[in-house]
Amino acid sequence: MANVAAAAPSPKRSFWAGIGQGRHVLGIAFMLPAAIFLLFFLTYPLGLGVWLGFTDTRIGREGVFIGLENYESLMGDSLFWLVVFNTVLYTTVASVFKFALGLWLALLLNQNLPFKSFFRAVVLLPWVVPTVLSAIAFWWIFDSQYSIISWALIKMGLISAPINFLGDVANARASVIAANVWRGIPFVAISLLAGLQTISASLNEAATLDGATSWQRFRYVTLPMLSPIIAVVMTFSVLFTFTDFQLIYVLTRGGPLNSTHLMATLSFQRAIPGGSLGEGAAIAVAMIPFLLSAILFSYFGLQRRKWQQGGAD
Repeated sequence: MANVAAAAPSPKRSFWAGIGQGRHVLGIAFMLPAAIFLLFFLTYPLGLGVWLGFTDTRIGREGVFIGLENYESLMGDSLFWLVVFNTVLYTTVASVFKFALGLWLALLLNQNLPFKSFFRAVVLLPWVVPTVLSAIAFWWIFDSQYSIISWALIKMGLISAPINFLGDVANARASVIAANVWRGIPFVAISLLAGLQTISASLNEAATLDGATSWQRFRYVTLPMLSPIIAVVMTFSVLFTFTDFQLIYVLTRGGPLNSTHLMATLSFQRAIPGGSLGEGAAIAVAMIPFLLSAILFSYFGLQRRKWQQGGAD
């Protein structure tokens, strides 16, 4: 008995040995650098932005706490509400077009086409090109005097004068949406294509043997199986579109007549060129409820279990 008692490890030694061999501790150790990175470069700027929204801070001058005055001022600012309308319109229309065209392109690339790998690589080019570079290219394409679109339409006899793409309110909104759709389609298409690759071909074959048409196979087989990927892809697409800054700033800088100003560009304009950091931060913080709504819609709407299984609800 004495030898057994002497050979038994002490509770303290067993505890530390278990800690050193635990997979959970090893996982935490690997995640710790990323957590520290996010804490300093994501959590701190977010918290600082929220705090600045409650102050009257300006560039070169420390502010004092003023409560909700910045938000109350925004509630009565007609430009702010115009920008909210622009942002919602821009995000909604662009996201719908990106989803429709991206899904169509994914279904097309999922077929047995010649040079399929080449076309899949080409599709990624708009996404790979830096945003500023593609915005400069569109700025040239939409130029009021030297637009290649206007030149081609004039040569075909469809119009008699160049189109003012970025100088007219309606044309400017349509132009920036078109540029965003062109840039965002590859992300949607490739992501949905990856989801299509995971759907077993036997499901479509069984549906075909049961007499299902191509639309019925898409509606009752492909779409329900693809819905989790759609939820994730559209959530990211909406977030990327809603917070778009570079494309708008390079193309129009919010013009003409603030018709293409988004919340991100207005926040920058008020905070940096305008010098009012507190007001700019308040506009940026006002974007958070919209972004949370998109995330909650994805979680509670698109990822419902019955809809994934092809149910009515």
